[in-house]
Amino acid sequence: MTELVNGVLSGKRRDLARLISLIENEDKDAAEALSQLYRHTGNAHIIGVTGPPGSGKSSLVTKLTTEFRSRAKSIGIVCVDPSSPFTGGALLGDRIRMQEHSLDKEVYVRSMGTRGHLGGLARATSDAVRAIDAFGKDIIFVETVGAGQSEVEVIGIAHTVIVIDVPGSGDDIQAIKAGIMEIADIFAVNKMDISGADKKVTEINAMLDLDPREKEWRPPVMLTNSRNGDGVKELADMTIDHLKFLKESGQYEQKGLKRSRDELRELMKYKLTQELYQKLEAQPEYEDAIKKIVTRKDDPYT
Repeated sequence: MTELVNGVLSGKRRDLARLISLIENEDKDAAEALSQLYRHTGNAHIIGVTGPPGSGKSSLVTKLTTEFRSRAKSIGIVCVDPSSPFTGGALLGDRIRMQEHSLDKEVYVRSMGTRGHLGGLARATSDAVRAIDAFGKDIIFVETVGAGQSEVEVIGIAHTVIVIDVPGSGDDIQAIKAGIMEIADIFAVNKMDISGADKKVTEINAMLDLDPREKEWRPPVMLTNSRNGDGVKELADMTIDHLKFLKESGQYEQKGLKRSRDELRELMKYKLTQELYQKLEAQPEYEDAIKKIVTRKDDPYT
């Protein structure tokens, strides 16, 4: 493990890729490596990006990557993709769309599959981000689809969350209200060249006005165009402003405490559950119970 850890710390991409594969496969060596890497983490600005399919998330992340690279920042990108139900692997559409950075050694892109277990996805993504942080990237984007509970869990590891929407998607406002509004730090109305962009900005601002809670940071609603890059510089600046706000207000530390508390709780839950399963499966009564359930002599709820 020491060789793998040293490889990650010295910037060897192959070792980073190997570690993330171990993380995805829940290999016990991954935990040992992450334990050794932990003190080298906590330096990256983690930016979550979410929104409905077709809103241009990957294209916008690509443009933001270009913008931050022009400022000499190194970038990590984790794309949380739907999995194949047979192999558990991530579909690589996002990586295909990000080909323009494929030859840049200062940009690392990794796709993560959902593998059918939501809590496991959040944990694996968090660990992958931590590995990329230790690898030395300045900014790490975490891109997810939709506004469901799994996306909220995954995006919860970010310091700054960008929620992307597009003109003419009225139903998505309800989705934003339902889940993502709670954690959105910046709204980006992408494809601003399409009719209805200004109306979408007004709708989101009206939604924010209905929030009864007083907040030190009101999420700004910005216009962007991931095709030609309009508004991307301003969006990049806003992510930096938000990070500065977090640090000056003390919320950066508060977020870190909450993230660590939640992560420790999930790890404890996972390990206790694994131990319980192993003990149960070792009991001869376990197989007998399964046979009774199959033959309808018993039920799984009793």
